[in-house]
Amino acid sequence: MAALRFDVVTLFPDFFASPLSTGLLGRALTNEIAAVHLTNPRDFATDKHHRVDDEPYGGGVGMLMKPEPIFAAVESLPRSPRRLVVLMSPQGQPMTQPIFQTLATSWDQIVIICGHYEGVDERVRYLVDQELSLGDFVLTCGEIPALALINGVVRLRPGTVGKPDSLKYESFEIDLLDYPQYTRPAEFRGWSVPDVLRSGNHAAIAAWRRQQQLERTRQRRPDLYDRWQQQGS
Repeated sequence: MAALRFDVVTLFPDFFASPLSTGLLGRALTNEIAAVHLTNPRDFATDKHHRVDDEPYGGGVGMLMKPEPIFAAVESLPRSPRRLVVLMSPQGQPMTQPIFQTLATSWDQIVIICGHYEGVDERVRYLVDQELSLGDFVLTCGEIPALALINGVVRLRPGTVGKPDSLKYESFEIDLLDYPQYTRPAEFRGWSVPDVLRSGNHAAIAAWRRQQQLERTRQRRPDLYDRWQQQGS
């Protein structure tokens, strides 16, 4: 499988240096499971001060990113046949595991535009296929959700996670949270590992884990539990 190409249009390329070079994500990039290319729209500003922002028409607080440098930055990129352009925006659809699964399998190239200041000029949306958000809150920049997107998508690509079967049982894969997990020691400060997990009875362990998933999801995320029930369990 060819490497999935990410092109990140960002005013702060240095923001990505450490996260992209460490852990599973760093190894995945080293192993060419994916590739991340950073493009700074400031390099495409044509005025002598290299301005990428300006005051909004009609007044208002803060500055908006200008359209010309963003368009020029995106248009400078190579274009794969299966390319998706994403804008990170608080107005976008919240990212979910199914969205990551689609992004990991349906595209050869994902272009990510990181907003900043008070956002981007509305005309930038003519470049965009999809708007995504980290959640219903506002951050100082789009680089944080962009990094979350890259991480969540790359870990689903074959070869990133050492044991692919582990991906099948994670939280949100089937609209249920993960079950509790324990490791040694068997007892710690009065808290003991449940006997069933030390029983060697795999059927009993599977049943216990399933029940724990149901109870944990019902208590902590009733919205997910209701959706799981509506989908026929």
